[in-house]
Amino acid sequence: MSLQRCGWCSNDPLYMAYHDHEWGKAVHDEGHLFEMLCLEGQQAGLSWITVLKKRDSYRQHFFQYSIAEIAQFSDLKLEHMLQDAGLIRHIGKLKAIRDNAIAWQHLKQQQIDVSHWLWSFVEQQSIHNDVADYRQAPAQTDISQSLSKALKNHGFKFVGPTTCYAFMQAVGMVDDHENTCAFKSN
Repeated sequence: MSLQRCGWCSNDPLYMAYHDHEWGKAVHDEGHLFEMLCLEGQQAGLSWITVLKKRDSYRQHFFQYSIAEIAQFSDLKLEHMLQDAGLIRHIGKLKAIRDNAIAWQHLKQQQIDVSHWLWSFVEQQSIHNDVADYRQAPAQTDISQSLSKALKNHGFKFVGPTTCYAFMQAVGMVDDHENTCAFKSN
């Protein structure tokens, strides 16, 4: 007998692994939070499975490095990355990862614990929503709108309210697993 999963999760092994082991699980590690915020921005206009399939390339080009190192990437380095079909070849999205690293560094320079700051938007605890069908989950909320505005005010890119809500779901700030899903938190 197979486990009941959320209706959005296809039978693609990559998707199932992401759903089962990552999506909706509380993350506080700054490196992982940064990666997920940037990857959600890469998704804009695309399906999440597209990003998941390219995730290893993003890790090779970006996320194996420290946020401080990513902040130093030159425009030329980013333009060279456009040659790699393993990435989403959109210069604005690639520059956004570097710009987000710069913005992250600016928060750190202000003595801000970025993980704590991000989680402050949900009062440091996951919001567990009653979701009978994934299509009932909102695309954005007042909280994701506030987070988006705050991130943009700090110089982050590709962080609209819908992207922020997807980020919140991905890192467990919000648990939108369907009520019948075996991976729903209590």
